[in-house]
Amino acid sequence: MSQVTLLPADKYIVINKTILTEQDRKYLVSLYEPMIGANAVSLYFTLWRDLDRYSFVSLDYTHHHLMTLLKTSLENIKLSRKSLEAVGLLRTYFEEKDVNNYVYELYSPLTPKEFFTHPIFNVVLYNNIGRNEYELLKKEYTPVSFPLKNYEEITAPFDSVFKSSSESFSFEAIGREVLPLNMQDQLDFDLLISSLPKQIINEKTFTKKIKELMNNLAFVYNIDTLKMVEIIRLCINEKGMIEKESLRLQTRKYYQYNHQGKLPTLIYRSQPEYLKSPSGDTSKKGRIIEVFENTTPYDFLKAKYKGSSPTTRDLKLLEYLLVDVELKPAVVNVLVDYVLKKNNNKLNTAFVETIAGQWKRLGIETAKDAMEVAEKEHKKYTNKLNKVTNKKVSLETPVWFDETIEKEQMSQQEEEELASILKKYND
Repeated sequence: MSQVTLLPADKYIVINKTILTEQDRKYLVSLYEPMIGANAVSLYFTLWRDLDRYSFVSLDYTHHHLMTLLKTSLENIKLSRKSLEAVGLLRTYFEEKDVNNYVYELYSPLTPKEFFTHPIFNVVLYNNIGRNEYELLKKEYTPVSFPLKNYEEITAPFDSVFKSSSESFSFEAIGREVLPLNMQDQLDFDLLISSLPKQIINEKTFTKKIKELMNNLAFVYNIDTLKMVEIIRLCINEKGMIEKESLRLQTRKYYQYNHQGKLPTLIYRSQPEYLKSPSGDTSKKGRIIEVFENTTPYDFLKAKYKGSSPTTRDLKLLEYLLVDVELKPAVVNVLVDYVLKKNNNKLNTAFVETIAGQWKRLGIETAKDAMEVAEKEHKKYTNKLNKVTNKKVSLETPVWFDETIEKEQMSQQEEEELASILKKYND
């Protein structure tokens, strides 16, 4: 398709392809907004508002109308529209004229049950809001089960209340419609099926839903067709059917542990925005916290290697901290800095795992909290050592242990080190 320009005078109409309820508003804010942002959700609500309550087609509007209501630029509207299209909330049609025409079709958001079992949305939401918020949200939308073991159902059947009639009538009513994700196939299914022994599969092995799940998992975990063949061999039962949960688990394990040099993208992600400190702290400690929060664990460790690539062993240790222990990126950076300083620039696996386990149990999620607990533990250890040896022991510690650090100015060398790490994120 050729490049389509968008101008304020371009017209649009909104078509309602589904049944939209007030409950959908809650789903959009709780589940979709962390993925696509507030601007995209506001655009959806505005298009919804353009529909009259009892109609399925809006009046004609110009895009200047949207700019006025949303108080934003046409470029932001276009980006928001693409976000809605990407997650299946909007479908867009274009007709080129002197004044271009657009048609926007609105679709329902997924229900919480559909959302939390979706192989892509589920993962993206978790990564964006963190484990604690994710669990609270999931709990909020989990239906309450009531024990009915001792109850007898006495619900009246339809035919005991209504009598049949020889007269008949019919009508068409709009139903709730969810737009499936428009995603290109990540896998070559012909190659995949032909690569599996015929005796372990049958005509029912690769259903439409199984193919869709495999395609989504391949997208999330960057799995190619031949690697997926190896995973499927582990997930087919004696009846030739692929067990969905096993497929999810084995794909995740393959990505984490058997991806031949490739590591989970978690090591290349920095601290989520909602866990960062307020900006504007220009003290030495504030700048150090900024580095911890805006540097990915991979780049932070690479900086400690003076720009060289970290060893595979150390990268796997990062992977363990982020994937298995589920520490936040900034917390991992603090831990790495702390251990390297205390352990003569060596990442001792047992030492790292001990600290990581403690911090996880304490619920440490921010750089500031990690720094504070590290300092407390260090002081406790030093005092204990002093009592045992009956003399004052001085152990090398990270610069951020110094209580006067917030008032100090950084040295030229420290400035250059922090600047080099942050350069990538400030360009």
